[in-house]
Amino acid sequence: MTEENTPTDEPLRAAASRRVAATAVELPVAAQAPNGAPEAASGAAEDGPTFADLGVPADLLKVLAKSGIASPFPVQTLTIPDALAGRDVCGKAKTGSGKTLAFGIPLVHHTTTSKPRRPRSLVLVPTRELANQVAEALSPLCEARRLWLMAVYGGVSINRQIQGLRQGVDLVIATPGRLNDLLERGDISLDDVSMVVIDEADQMADMGFLPQVERILKLVDRDAQTLLFSATLDGDIGKLVERYQDNPVHHEVISETTTVDTLEQRFIGVTSETKTDVTARILAGASRAIVFVRTTHGADRLVRLLAKQGLTAQEIHGRKSQAQRERALDAFARGRCPILVATNVAARGLHIDHVDLVLHYDPPEDAKVYLHRSGRTARAGAEGLVVTLVLPEQERDVIAIERSAGLDYEIVPMTADDPRLGDLGAWEPPRGLPRDLSIRGSGEARPPRRARGAAAGSRNGGPNRSGDGQRSPGPWRRRANRRATAGS
Repeated sequence: MTEENTPTDEPLRAAASRRVAATAVELPVAAQAPNGAPEAASGAAEDGPTFADLGVPADLLKVLAKSGIASPFPVQTLTIPDALAGRDVCGKAKTGSGKTLAFGIPLVHHTTTSKPRRPRSLVLVPTRELANQVAEALSPLCEARRLWLMAVYGGVSINRQIQGLRQGVDLVIATPGRLNDLLERGDISLDDVSMVVIDEADQMADMGFLPQVERILKLVDRDAQTLLFSATLDGDIGKLVERYQDNPVHHEVISETTTVDTLEQRFIGVTSETKTDVTARILAGASRAIVFVRTTHGADRLVRLLAKQGLTAQEIHGRKSQAQRERALDAFARGRCPILVATNVAARGLHIDHVDLVLHYDPPEDAKVYLHRSGRTARAGAEGLVVTLVLPEQERDVIAIERSAGLDYEIVPMTADDPRLGDLGAWEPPRGLPRDLSIRGSGEARPPRRARGAAAGSRNGGPNRSGDGQRSPGPWRRRANRRATAGS
């Protein structure tokens, strides 16, 4: 499988005579949370335990204080003491819960100086964006311990990464694809790894990376300490825990930042003719918005259409180079570009505060993707609005997604001149889903789906031709389109 978000270059020297942590590329520093971690979770207890109470060493406490990180979040309170004590930890925590520092502090504490091409600690992440952001968060801690750190993912020069590994890297943050490439070439050895972190394990499972993850873990000493964090722990993730963790301590934190109950949600019915104008009207009132589309081509096209409406937007997807993606993220995080148009590559692993709107221009595939996408807003206790645009032929699938997510919002048709679009947050949508999914929200009966084959229309004409005599895309063409855009 091709890993879309896949390793970086050699670690940069902040001073020639010092061993300092740094990432191999310039990171969009504004994309991180104010506390220096890529996840700014709400719920830090003001009157609860301090980082000192958790056993965090004094030199790392100074780094946290300098970064303005005063109190631990729940996932940090639960997991840091066990991880510092050398226990395997299995954490069930959603994106935005603060788990980067939960594993980062013990990881840096336990990491020692390594030999060339033989790192001492390893972090596995699903995307290159997350690799960069984890590296950004851990760099100050590594600098305090005079450790080398490097983020390793695809889309950049493998030769520069090899050069960096030969110079010596103590802590490697890697996506599975490129790390396996380096292992196959013999340019890195995991024989000396004494601590492993598997972050966002459920996303790696969704992306089909678990076989690559297992190939990596089989090369790590069985006595190595292993920390695993995932939003879910069933299925393949449960097998991963059983095979590669030794009597782990289980902790679960439900992050309010990603539950649908904390989001303002709206489902707007549109047509193909009105969809772009409605989108522009909604985005015009947002200070920082992420728009999700299904395909890379759709992202490029929407950016062009929004430009014609006078709106500045940039796109991020798998066909963009690493440099292009970082420039777009940096412009968005710093407020120079208020709209980011993204495929699902950005649904997990992006941690940018103060996103006030998530717009599903194309509805997600299922409730899980809906939650992942929507979790980009309402972070760190802030308010957030999630809007889903629904074409008539998508109503059935969207209603199924709502039911699976425990929602019951009506799909309300609107056009671009609807005054409610000016402030969707102030408008209270009607509740209640139709019992019969064959009935559309407008009350019009949904025509039955045609069977495949001759009954659905032949390639020579017939029912598969549209009203103007042009051939409409058949199911085989839609499947081909999905294959062509896979990985976006």
